[in-house]
Amino acid sequence: MEVLDYIWLGVQAVFLGPEAFSVLGLPISITILMVLAGFLVGIMVGATPGLAGPVAMAISLPILISAFGYSEDALLPVLGFLIGVMKGATIGGAVPAILFNTPGTPDAYMTTLDGYPMTQRGQAKKALRIAHFSSASGDTFSDVVLIVCAPFLAIIVEAYLDLPEKTALFILSLSFIAAVIGGSPAKGLISTGLGLLAVYIGTGEDFYPRLSFGTEQLASGFPIASAVLGVLVIGAVFKGLEELWLEKRTSGNIAVVQDSGDQRLHVGDIKRLFPFIARSAFVGTAIGALPGIGSTLAATLGYTLGKSRHKKNKEDSDPNFGEGAPEGIAATEAANSSVSGANLIPVLSLGIPGNAAAVFLILAAESIGGFNPGPAVFKFTVDEVNPELVIVFGLFTTMFIANGLNWTIGGIFMRSMGIMIRIPKHILLPIVLLLALTAIYVQETNMAAIGFTLAFGVLGYFMRTLAISPLPFVIAFILGDKLEQSARQAFAATGGDPFFLFTSPVALVFMLLSVGVIIYATRKPKANS
Repeated sequence: MEVLDYIWLGVQAVFLGPEAFSVLGLPISITILMVLAGFLVGIMVGATPGLAGPVAMAISLPILISAFGYSEDALLPVLGFLIGVMKGATIGGAVPAILFNTPGTPDAYMTTLDGYPMTQRGQAKKALRIAHFSSASGDTFSDVVLIVCAPFLAIIVEAYLDLPEKTALFILSLSFIAAVIGGSPAKGLISTGLGLLAVYIGTGEDFYPRLSFGTEQLASGFPIASAVLGVLVIGAVFKGLEELWLEKRTSGNIAVVQDSGDQRLHVGDIKRLFPFIARSAFVGTAIGALPGIGSTLAATLGYTLGKSRHKKNKEDSDPNFGEGAPEGIAATEAANSSVSGANLIPVLSLGIPGNAAAVFLILAAESIGGFNPGPAVFKFTVDEVNPELVIVFGLFTTMFIANGLNWTIGGIFMRSMGIMIRIPKHILLPIVLLLALTAIYVQETNMAAIGFTLAFGVLGYFMRTLAISPLPFVIAFILGDKLEQSARQAFAATGGDPFFLFTSPVALVFMLLSVGVIIYATRKPKANS
């Protein structure tokens, strides 16, 4: 069988699969309906501060499996729903970041830096339009790269990144984040250090509680949802409540933002934003192809590179990055959205999840059976059909259906969300707090997690008060376990060599770059003579 034959079989598996119902005699596939349902759920979850796509996927997966069973016919409907959630949550996550300065996910934090200042200037609807166009563009580009490069790119990456190299790459990532985010390299390093300290509290790989002070509550460590949502969302809510109290105390009333200026996205705007979108799409796709790195780093890199370009080319009247620059929204949203497709490159080619959402795709495939992600998936057999390859092209089809929904329903949704800015913040912020704590309890089902979340919220509040970015903390907390696991495995694989980071040429280059990034960032600009 040829490649085109497999593509056609994959398309048929989606459109001619198990029928849900018929309209005017035309059968409607259950897979298409599940993609639509997942996309709508993803948008609502992504737009709700305190929730995220992986949370919705974790809750819905057991429900889907119990509804569809374990037959091979259940694979594409279940995976299609999860892909719809992943796509919808990516675009929906920009809504609370732009309107309320409350990132629902770590990668949406960078969107707040320019999205919320545009909202304060009365340009909320335009900021949402920019976020939607950039997100959909980056997502579509990433999916095209996935289809073209999945059999090749991940295998090449894996061939050059063994355990020492992966460990050094994690260290380079943390060094880069600490150096470029956080107000100053020193504050970035403090934030990163706090994140690593928090993630290493509790049980390590040797099952011995670390830094737990003999308490049962700390022996299992902090739930990742409590740390991330606490620092990002609860901390932002506490800071927002303080600002409202100060505003009420000084002026006697709370200002309500009104729309001002042209809210439409013109062709000229798109031309100006396109270089930032294109560069971030490339960055996000490249990062997404690396196992375990994720969209948070992609958003940070895309924003940083966009900031450098904008600083060189901007007019004097244009706002800087961090002050409401539309280019900042475009760079961030294109980068974090372009990760979603590329993240499936290591999933399908190697069976390695690239982010939290990909974990649930693999878990669904393993639970239902009939599909084992890995290099064998892409064997183009001639004499007989490779059913796993048909499923792969069926997944590609569902991703393009989700992209079509993104460009259409996603655009309508983003344009309609501008009305939410009229909700008074003194009413909205307590609602956000309640939703975030509810999401934590639904996921963890114990009151200790609520206490941890509030404690991390206090930490996030003080970090914002001291102008320390919480983003390095979050990235360090997310990557900390992976860094430790990779370092332990590399140490064992090299026969207990304590210098394993410096014996591999690639790892040595990564370590030198880590030091170089910190040194370069700490250099003080020379005074003009």
